[in-house]
Amino acid sequence: MSTKFLMATVFCFCAHLAISQTYYSKSGKITFHSDTDMEKIDAENASASTVIDFTTGAIEWGVLIQGFKFEKALMQDHFNENYMESSKFPKAKFRGIIEDYAKVNLSKDGEYKVRVKGDLEIHGVTKTVETDATFMVKNNMLSAKSKFSVLIDDYAIKVPKVVENNIADEVEITITADYQLLKPKL
Repeated sequence: MSTKFLMATVFCFCAHLAISQTYYSKSGKITFHSDTDMEKIDAENASASTVIDFTTGAIEWGVLIQGFKFEKALMQDHFNENYMESSKFPKAKFRGIIEDYAKVNLSKDGEYKVRVKGDLEIHGVTKTVETDATFMVKNNMLSAKSKFSVLIDDYAIKVPKVVENNIADEVEITITADYQLLKPKL
């Protein structure tokens, strides 16, 4: 192997590391809210994993369904056993793209509004979703938030007739995360 080839390979590898713009979080927060005249239901999961590659705009989220916490333990049991069937469908996932990711200036403090589109998998069903998101850069730290709604029928979540007035047909989902730069291991 020639010295020039080896030096060129090392240079390319180092250049890739220098421009790496991959961010991650293992403590992303996902909340959902259902509001009817009969009952308000809120749950939160603060251990979602997420990764963003700002060189391509790719974004992914993953969350364990059993990690959602409710005010009432019985609600949590019904959520996992009857509605989400979390033993059969243990995870919800999102894989998509930040369509206008170049708007986010990672080296300048500010709020950046973007559009995110991708595939959301809940309860074994995958649907395309599109929503707005806001990225905040402050003191070299990156955070994000988004809010959108899903129809529970779209994800084959069955609600027994006896409690159908207690659960909204459309559930509001809010996601937030504080990201860290992924530092490559050498």
